[in-house]
Amino acid sequence: MSPTTTARRLTAVALSAAGVLALATVPAQAEAATADVTGRYVALGDSFTAGPLIPGQYGRPVFCLRSRKNYPNLVAQALGSAEFHDASCSGATTEHMTRPQGLPLDTENAPQLDALTPDTDLVTLGIGGNDFGFAEILITCATLSATDPAGDPCRDRYVDDEGGDELARRADETGEKVAAVLAEIAERSPEATVVVVGYLQILPAERGCWPLVPIARGDVAYLDAAQSDLNTVLAKEAAEAGAVFVDVGERGHDVCAAADEKWVEGIFPTRPAAPVHPNASGMAATAQRVLEAVGVEQAPLA
Repeated sequence: MSPTTTARRLTAVALSAAGVLALATVPAQAEAATADVTGRYVALGDSFTAGPLIPGQYGRPVFCLRSRKNYPNLVAQALGSAEFHDASCSGATTEHMTRPQGLPLDTENAPQLDALTPDTDLVTLGIGGNDFGFAEILITCATLSATDPAGDPCRDRYVDDEGGDELARRADETGEKVAAVLAEIAERSPEATVVVVGYLQILPAERGCWPLVPIARGDVAYLDAAQSDLNTVLAKEAAEAGAVFVDVGERGHDVCAAADEKWVEGIFPTRPAAPVHPNASGMAATAQRVLEAVGVEQAPLA
């Protein structure tokens, strides 16, 4: 079997559970909200919100792969929310905020914003990674890594001779789509506290751990920066919409970290979770930061 074929098959494993990949370090978090958020809570998002293959899978449609240990459920439990609706779904894009999301076996998830009501008190939103295209980026970069494991073949693919960066362009375009979602949330739930949740860090700042995670050594820093750019864009759009941004980009918990330190699993998970997706510890850490962002003191969840 050729190195290229091996890389492609490893990547296919990572994508088989559905969802998106998106991550990294981010800018400073907005000030904590002060409004009452213990009433009706609606969670919106993709697989980094839903929690595919984390124990406690529940709900319909089943192919959204939501876990009772995802951060929305942990937040709702800690708040004692009077009413809680988790509309998140693995594989969702910003389009699926206002349109149905087709799923296997001829099932679908309703438009996520349909869960919003005028009396909603809290909305969390974790979206944009699939619009950015992390699944396609992972496949491309993993395949290219086999051609030059110590180089930066992926950067060469996405940056042109004039220095134009396709991933930077994608981040800006994703920001525009997220801005439209935030405007629609404000229209449907004008009194709600809105929290935009960034993506957990997937990669370390440099070097990586090829071939366990098949990203060429020189591309690790490039992709980490691209992921940071995406979170920076999300933070900017949150601020402009009057929402709270939650920074979950703490270093040292990426796919290359020790098994007991990971918040995001690698291609071969060491704890129950979809490949290259948050595990239960990552969800608990995210929930902790969401609670802090809405001004709720809470003992550590994990």
